[in-house]
Amino acid sequence: MLTEAEIYEVLGECFDPEIPVNIVDLGLIYGVALDGDTVNIRMTLTTRGCSMGDLIATEIEEKLLGLPDCNRAIVELVWEPAWTPRRMSEAARKQLKLED
Repeated sequence: MLTEAEIYEVLGECFDPEIPVNIVDLGLIYGVALDGDTVNIRMTLTTRGCSMGDLIATEIEEKLLGLPDCNRAIVELVWEPAWTPRRMSEAARKQLKLED
């Protein structure tokens, strides 16, 4: 049976191609929901104009479908609440040399 921890582990392998930090540490993931063998991901991007959204969503879907108990992956892009650097993990802020 698929777990939320397994899903977050896979999400941690996905990166915004323009920023060398995974999407979980960037704070782009707003929610994960399991519905049987379907994984629903709610996420945002750092900006509305980010041209990498489709690429990131496709990567997420492909990686999730590689999990044994996932037969469907749905990625929903949302814009509320708006992303801010404060959503980033401490590790991400340090990696990007951002101060609090």
